[in-house]
Amino acid sequence: MIEVLEPGYHPTSVEYRAGWDLQQSVHDEVVAGSREETLILLEHASVFTAGSRTEQHERPSHSGIPVIDVNRGGKITWHGPGQLVGYPIVRVAREDVVTYVRRLEVMLIDVVSAYGIAGRQIEGRSGVWVERAGAWNKIAAIGVRVEKGVAMHGFALNCNNSMDPYREIIACGISDAGITSIAREAGRDVTPSEIAPAVARAFDRAFEEVPA
Repeated sequence: MIEVLEPGYHPTSVEYRAGWDLQQSVHDEVVAGSREETLILLEHASVFTAGSRTEQHERPSHSGIPVIDVNRGGKITWHGPGQLVGYPIVRVAREDVVTYVRRLEVMLIDVVSAYGIAGRQIEGRSGVWVERAGAWNKIAAIGVRVEKGVAMHGFALNCNNSMDPYREIIACGISDAGITSIAREAGRDVTPSEIAPAVARAFDRAFEEVPA
């Protein structure tokens, strides 16, 4: 059984740097063997995080939202109110990172299916996608880093968040697709704290045997 930590949801959202410190602390303990594998679920205060492959033109030119450079792969994305962020601190062999990401995608597809949403994987692109009027829109983003055999960072599932921050960046470096949310696709309000228990259960089912 994977331990679940929930340090805060809106209106007590977690500042990104506080969430990062928590990740680091839990990661160190899992690496040392003094803690069981852990899934951190939370809601961040509004922030852009830029992965190692982010290019300058993908960043916001003028914004009141802070931009923090992080040590995961991938490009720039947004976290904030209305979005459930998950940080699985689990053991993953380096050669199985792609398999790990695919497993995260399948887990999230299972979660959104309960809301009548047909999530999909797209070859060559990470995350979970939804087709609307012939166009693809991302409903969940994934960006990970494996250090000392243990994963950090993770996934961001759009629940009932605003789409406005995404208009300030080229999210995940993709300019030919859009962004969507569970609320938009399901036609009803769904908060991160509401969906978190279902995500925890789905994660536990999917990761009972994480590649080591």
